Amino acid sequence: MEDAYPAEGLKKRSKQFAIRVIRLFQALPKTDVARILGRQLLRSATGAAANYRAVCRARSKAEFIAKIGVVVEEADETVFWLELLVEAGIVAQRRMEKLHQEATELLAIFAASQHTARTGNRATGSMKQ
Repeated sequence: MEDAYPAEGLKKRSKQFAIRVIRLFQALPKTDVARILGRQLLRSATGAAANYRAVCRARSKAEFIAKIGVVVEEADETVFWLELLVEAGIVAQRRMEKLHQEATELLAIFAASQHTARTGNRATGSMKQ
């Protein structure tokens, strides 16, 4: 059953994604490069989830737009770090596929929400309800 409020479902989804990234970080090789890239990934993924919670508490449209912009930046950065871990040969692509897919889906949802808030066009996304 879907949540009565789409924002609540997205808060849960982004938090679960952050937990998956935490687990990935814990399993990374103990090399300097892996740990540095892993910390960047950990920061951006948890930041996206935490900042989305702040979006849900926005008191105005302007505040919503500003905060969702931060979430989009963090989500995009997360996709980058996931790709870098694979392309640098630190994590196997097959191991990263589902996590990368979820990251890109979340990014698309957040970006659509940002676009909707800016344009007021509900046909391409959904603003906080």
